Amino acid sequence: MYLVYVTYIKEISEVDAHLVNHRAFLDKYYATGNLICSGPRNPRTGGIIICNAKHIEEVWNIIQQDPFFINNIAKYEVIEFNPVKYAKDFAPFIQQPEG
Repeated sequence: MYLVYVTYIKEISEVDAHLVNHRAFLDKYYATGNLICSGPRNPRTGGIIICNAKHIEEVWNIIQQDPFFINNIAKYEVIEFNPVKYAKDFAPFIQQPEG
C-alpha cells in the first residue's frame, strides 16, 4: 500500500483550473480499485492519496496520468507502508503476500 503526498507548486488558481480533470483522473482509478481515499490537506497546500498497488512502478504510472502531474501543478512523494493493524472494514483493501 502507498501513501502519495501531493504538494502544490503553483498558485491555487492554477490548481482550481485543473481540478475537474484531476477528479476525473481520480474517479478512473477508484473504478479500478487502485485508490482507496484521497483529499486535500488542510491548509490547502496539496493532498493525500492512499493507493493500493502491487509495486511502486504501478503507483508512478498512475501518478503520471494525473493532470496535476502533466501540467506541473504538483510534486509527489510516494511512501510505501505495510498496514498490519486496521479496521475490519478496511480488510478488503489489504493485498496478501504472494506465495
